[in-house]
Amino acid sequence: MARYFDVHPENPQQRTIGTLADSIRAGALVAYPTDSCYALGCQLGSRDGIGRIRAIRNLDERHHFTLMCQNFAQLGQFVQIDNDVFRAIKAATPGSYTFILPATREVPRQLLHPKKKTVGVRIPDHTVTQALLAEIGEPLLSSTLLLPDEDEPLTQGWEIKERLDHVVDAVLDSGDCGTEPTTVIDFSDGDVTIVRRGAGDTSRFE
Repeated sequence: MARYFDVHPENPQQRTIGTLADSIRAGALVAYPTDSCYALGCQLGSRDGIGRIRAIRNLDERHHFTLMCQNFAQLGQFVQIDNDVFRAIKAATPGSYTFILPATREVPRQLLHPKKKTVGVRIPDHTVTQALLAEIGEPLLSSTLLLPDEDEPLTQGWEIKERLDHVVDAVLDSGDCGTEPTTVIDFSDGDVTIVRRGAGDTSRFE
């Protein structure tokens, strides 16, 4: 049965955030809010967590996982960025964008796209997510909480708790965070490719 944590959306209780962070470090799989839908998240190197996310979402090996990063300095440890891409991403973060880039050796191999050796990264503009990332001190391995054969992600913490009670370890609820996923931009081959149009404005990349 999943533990349920309810926090204030603008002033999340530090003790609750600390408790959830400890659970993640111990191997927990959590559902948590972002500035663009709820997400499933686990510790960066958790093979069990990766397998559980794949099972819940029915994902194949070509799925791009996302590293949810606290800031740009952290993001830069895990992906390779040239000067032009650096400027483009810097101008769009934090925000509702996921960027696909070549991964560095810091990224566990099981997270990489099998052919491209790429990974998704993003910096959320969400108080609760930022508080959790600050407490963990490293990126959170994440994937949008979109269940198989459903058109929209789950957005209510109580519903997530009800439906995923026996497949996640904890649910962090800070209220509704919308149904529109991030805009996904692929910079991995030197060109700019808009993979998915979502909450982030794409005009700056076109």
